[in-house]
Formats: sequence, structure tokens, C-alpha cells
Amino acid sequence: QVQLVESGGGLVQAGGSLRLSCLASGSTFRTHAVGWFRQAAGKEREFVAATSWSGGGRTYADSVKGRFTISRDNPKNTVYLQMDSLKPEDTAVYYCAADHRPYGLGTRRGKDEYAYWGQGTQVTVSS
Repeated sequence: QVQLVESGGGLVQAGGSLRLSCLASGSTFRTHAVGWFRQAAGKEREFVAATSWSGGGRTYADSVKGRFTISRDNPKNTVYLQMDSLKPEDTAVYYCAADHRPYGLGTRRGKDEYAYWGQGTQVTVSS
């Protein structure tokens, strides 16, 4: 079982930056791909970014490519999402999730592909 806790959300002006963290319990986290998703009010949860189990592979949604960077520090059981050049449309609750299959390449974009979820952290970008 993997438990995930997100942090780092907050209120920021457009053009600003935030770094989200996803801290996991359990050593098996280190062998699983991890994704970030977000859900704006009244909308479906959508894929943002994913990293492979090793951190060497990364996938991004087109809407955040070039602005967001996903990374992981396995000895610290933590995955990060660095968000730069934030826009009001980035406002959402951000969730991290772990793939239930080991040694994932971080290419899966479907939320049904992920078995373990955190509680989410709110990101609000003001214009």
C-alpha cells in the first residue's frame, strides 16, 4: 500500500511559480511511476505530467509543456511538480497518483491507470 500527501499549493499571481511536493510512504513507491493530475471546479480530472519509476522518463500534457517540470527524489520518497509561468487557467486542485504496476515508464495519462491517490492541494492563480 502506498500513501501520498501533496503540499505546496497556494495563491499566486499570473506569471508566478509554485513547487508542489508529493511525499509517499513505503519503499515500493520508488519502483512506481507517478503522475500529477488536476481538477478545476466543475471539470473532469485531467492529466498534467508523469515520471517513470527512475525519473528518467517524463510525459507532459500539451497545456503545461515548457512551463511545468516533474522530477523525483527516490531516496526522499518525493515527487515534485515545478510550475512556472502560471496562468489563471492552471487554477485547480492538484493530485499526485502512483501507478499500481512496478517499473512504469511514466507514459500513462489515464487516471484509471493509477491506483494510489493523495488528497490534493489547491492551486489558485489570480489574473
